[in-house]
Amino acid sequence: MVQSKKQKYLFLAFCLVPTFIMFSIFTLYPLFSGLYYSFFEMSGASQAKEFVGFDNYKQLFNDEIVPATIWHDYFLVITKVIGIMIMAMFIAVALTQLKIKEAPFYRIIFFFPNIMSVVVIGILWAFIYNPDLGLVNSALEFLGLENWTRAWLGNENWALTSLVLPSIWAGIGLFMLLLMGGIANISKSYYEAARIDGANEWQQFWKVTLPLVWPQIKISILYIVITTLNGSFIIVQVMTGGGPNNATHVMGSYLYQQAFQQYNFGYGATIGVMILVFSLITVLFLQLLLRRDKVEY
Repeated sequence: MVQSKKQKYLFLAFCLVPTFIMFSIFTLYPLFSGLYYSFFEMSGASQAKEFVGFDNYKQLFNDEIVPATIWHDYFLVITKVIGIMIMAMFIAVALTQLKIKEAPFYRIIFFFPNIMSVVVIGILWAFIYNPDLGLVNSALEFLGLENWTRAWLGNENWALTSLVLPSIWAGIGLFMLLLMGGIANISKSYYEAARIDGANEWQQFWKVTLPLVWPQIKISILYIVITTLNGSFIIVQVMTGGGPNNATHVMGSYLYQQAFQQYNFGYGATIGVMILVFSLITVLFLQLLLRRDKVEY
């Protein structure tokens, strides 16, 4: 059936216009609204606002807490990328290459945390870290390591580090499946040729598996970075609230505190602009850093 140009354009408009409207409402409008409000002093509880120009940005540069929140965010980014990618790759290779009979069962077990709400995960791990009834301190006491027990989420030196484990645990499953899909698409003939050439299992992993699943690795790293910079405040808010003594505040949780707890909405919007800038710079840097020649197979 031959379609006229008008019919083609109508079909494209039918597909694209609703998507663009939704994108404008839920992405572009909040983005430009946040940028607009960053130039005002306002509580957010009313329509009253006062134009202050770049005063909020001056406050941002002079705020002693902001550099700490940036470091906390990137600490979580680095530890999550390393932890999640190593564990996800290990599990993906094990379940695809070792011919484990119970592989479907293990896939479900490892993916299960991904279907849980981050709030539920935060509450669960807050109980695990509980200094009196928590699993961590109970296990240490059982092993005779009472000196190692502590209030994990109430200790300034350990609170941020304690957030790493639940963050990694919650993210392994999704990237495990993504890597498993990439590994499953690699032809067995490549591994057979490598074995004939004398390559052991470790060499096959480095010379065959890793280069051919690099697109999935790159996507995984970028996704972890973006979701951490923009979404780590949820688990921080649930487990520590940014404490103790601002020891776990990330940029997102500090934004929440300023905008919705201290009713400094204009300054909160300024922090939001900062998060956007850091996210864009980080993603562009990683795009250049992770660039590789395409490997065909």
